[in-house]
Amino acid sequence: MTGIVSYGGYIPALRLDRKLIADAWGRNSIGGERSMANSDEDSITMSVEAAANCLNDRKREEIEGFFFASTTAPYKEKMNSTLIATVLDLEREVVTADFGNSLRAGTAMLKAALDSVKSGSTRNFLVAAADSRLGYPKSDQEQTFGDGAAAVLVGDTDPVATFEGSYSINNEMIDVWRNPEDKFVKTWEGRFILDEGYTAHMKEVVSGILKKYDLKPADISKVILPAPDIRTHGKLVKSLGFDPKTQVQDPLISNVGYCGTAQPLMMLTAALEEANPGDILLLAAYGDGADAMIFKVTDQIGKSMNRCKMSALIENKMMFPSYARFLSFRDILEAQPGEPFRLFPSATVSWRERKSSLRCHASRCRKCGCMTFPVQRVCYNCRSKDDYDEVRVSDRAGKVFTFTRDNLGGRSDDPVIIQTVAELEGGLRFYGIMTDCEPDTVELNMPVELTFRRIYEGAGFHNYFWKLRPVRRGGAN
Repeated sequence: MTGIVSYGGYIPALRLDRKLIADAWGRNSIGGERSMANSDEDSITMSVEAAANCLNDRKREEIEGFFFASTTAPYKEKMNSTLIATVLDLEREVVTADFGNSLRAGTAMLKAALDSVKSGSTRNFLVAAADSRLGYPKSDQEQTFGDGAAAVLVGDTDPVATFEGSYSINNEMIDVWRNPEDKFVKTWEGRFILDEGYTAHMKEVVSGILKKYDLKPADISKVILPAPDIRTHGKLVKSLGFDPKTQVQDPLISNVGYCGTAQPLMMLTAALEEANPGDILLLAAYGDGADAMIFKVTDQIGKSMNRCKMSALIENKMMFPSYARFLSFRDILEAQPGEPFRLFPSATVSWRERKSSLRCHASRCRKCGCMTFPVQRVCYNCRSKDDYDEVRVSDRAGKVFTFTRDNLGGRSDDPVIIQTVAELEGGLRFYGIMTDCEPDTVELNMPVELTFRRIYEGAGFHNYFWKLRPVRRGGAN
């Protein structure tokens, strides 16, 4: 049976109170808070987080395909999915492709993966979606947008939810769009895009899939309807005849925001975390038309081993104190010119060192077992040469061994850098920068984990590496 085998989400640790945004412009706040990508995060790094959460301890060599969906992909003419697949330490033979240009790219990607597995072309297909969209300063979208990611592993063995069918419609209208030269999302008149666009087509696609599979609203255990705002979501639910108290999945607007292509998969992940065997889930998504899918939860749902639940990711947060710094972090407002000293990057060196810098491989000596990062030809301990195995260490937790606070090492809008040496599981010492924390909270023996982040721009391309962060609390079970 083809279906969802595993799933995982990611929400950045930073949150921005919408009142800070509203007060800056003398507007009313819509209430709540929105998720906010850190200055070293983008759609690639968030997808890595979600996909790693989804895969957890699964064997990477079992994955035969990887798709990535986003409207804010860092590269326009370079395959983002190949970079993410490399960071996840997937096999060289894995099929990769990027999906974009529509908020429906996430569900289109998921449907393509399901079809691939169902046809027998692949056995296990991993998909991930992420977005970090920008609304114009002072606009409604600036408050409602959020940043996040989700990943789903599709397979034909022991699914937690079987794929029962789909229904799609397409529609050409100028409602929400962004041209190649645009930094901010553009929208047409609000009533037009919500009434004639979103609401009309979501009603059509949900009604269409129910009719196609001879179902009634009462047959659905949980309906998953991503929406641009809470009011529109409520009106849609009411018009479709679902019970908002028992049948409707939280749209995540009040405490996370509308995360673009990632929203359908994020809500699906949250629904699966709460589902019971036999539940029927209906997922719908809008964007230049609409997609709808039906899944049936199996008795494998209790065996799901995603590393950190959506509920834990929502609760584990750091409130960001400044709207001005938010603008700077998103490159809307330029901070003080001048950057700290750094070496000029090289595409050749990046390619040569990709096993350590991207795949996070360390070397483990075959004679004495000593592990070193990055990969070293000569063992630090016993001096044996070229006698080692490469091991992935990105999923190993550890503790702070030592650290220093550099008050002048960072950006002008975020100047303090915590240079850290962590001792990871197995005795490996890892040197890196700490992120997602207040500098004065770092202490010896603090539990930490590795996270893939953007480090700086240079030579015309994006530079990524692994950092450390405090372990985000929240159980996997």
